[in-house]
Amino acid sequence: MSMPTMGIVGFILTLVLIAFGLPVAVAMAVVGLGGVWLAGGWDQMVYVLGTSPFESIFPYSFSVIPLFVLMGVFAARAGLSRSLFELVNGFFGHWRGGLAVSTIGACAIFGAICGSSLATVATIGRVAMPEMRRYGYDDSLSSASVAAGGTLGVLIPPSIILVIFGLLTQTSIGKLFVAAIIPGILGTVLYAGAVMIRARMRPELAPRAERMGWAARASLFGRVWPVLGLFFVVIGGIQFGWFSPTEAAAVGAFGAFVLALIAGSITGATLREIARETAALTGMIFLIIIGASFFNFFLETTGLPRMLAGAIASSGLSPTVVMVLILLFYIVLGCFMDSMSMVLLTVPLLAPVAVALNFDMIWFGVLVVTVAEIGLITPPVGMNLFVVQATVPGLKQATVVRGIMPFILADFVRLALLVAFPAITLWMVS
Repeated sequence: MSMPTMGIVGFILTLVLIAFGLPVAVAMAVVGLGGVWLAGGWDQMVYVLGTSPFESIFPYSFSVIPLFVLMGVFAARAGLSRSLFELVNGFFGHWRGGLAVSTIGACAIFGAICGSSLATVATIGRVAMPEMRRYGYDDSLSSASVAAGGTLGVLIPPSIILVIFGLLTQTSIGKLFVAAIIPGILGTVLYAGAVMIRARMRPELAPRAERMGWAARASLFGRVWPVLGLFFVVIGGIQFGWFSPTEAAAVGAFGAFVLALIAGSITGATLREIARETAALTGMIFLIIIGASFFNFFLETTGLPRMLAGAIASSGLSPTVVMVLILLFYIVLGCFMDSMSMVLLTVPLLAPVAVALNFDMIWFGVLVVTVAEIGLITPPVGMNLFVVQATVPGLKQATVVRGIMPFILADFVRLALLVAFPAITLWMVS
């Protein structure tokens, strides 16, 4: 068996092990170490086992991950989700479908602070779902709005997956964050449009709520301006060169702590819970990174990424066709894997292809994360679908799936626009 063929077999075997329920980190580590042993012998496997775990996570730049995780945990504890939902609802709730639009808007803003899709779905869902049920919203529309809105937290900075993509490909994290802003806003607008179209076609799904006066709206804005200020300090600080992404993460974590302190959410017990939650999430991410380091060493040993890049570059296919094939691959894979594992597993394999075809890596990174978003709401294994079901008592999985299709179509429209017009992504960076 040739070395590239061994790499292909290893990649397929990893997907099979994941499909059978083996944790992603373990599947990548087992296949990676086994492949290194077959390709390079026992001594090389022992060397990789002894050095890769440390080398894969010790760089200073990786400290941005626990800091952004801590920022998100503090934001969730500060009770910001209800204030954000009430603010957006004050402006849009009286529209037909306005509560669902408010949910999407609250998810977008909270995701910008939290950086985690699953945390956004769980937090906003607890606030928005009871409110939409109180006004008689159909569960399929309301639950799908929460699940889809939560995906915006993956793309809108600060995004942990964008951080990981930047670290894997040596791409500027600050530029990735800035580039993701307009695609994130575009996703929010398209999701809101999907809600409005469905509500207009079937008005019984989304009754109107009461109109709120301007005085009440102003008072709500006064409660959430610190949240918006924190977002602009973190992202603006990176854009204007006030501090690095790691320093921005530290500033964001401290700012979220202050907001939680002001909200009265910080006690000795909650600090211990926050520390445990942050450690658990960070440990999970780093364990996947370590498993990916074993697997990526195996792929590099087989030469599969170089062979794949060379084969595609000499195939005669246009770069646009190659990009479409890559995105279709991610969409299919997203039906069976969570977004972070998908990025860690595939980016080392496909990044050389993107470089060989002269793709802008910032544009490519935003596209990859956008497709990872689609996987979060794509049956049968869309993680957000399960989280929103677990958050809402009595909600059935089939109900959530029934309402999600308009949002998937909106994602395809956004994806087509980002591929056809790279300037949407790159304009703010340039």
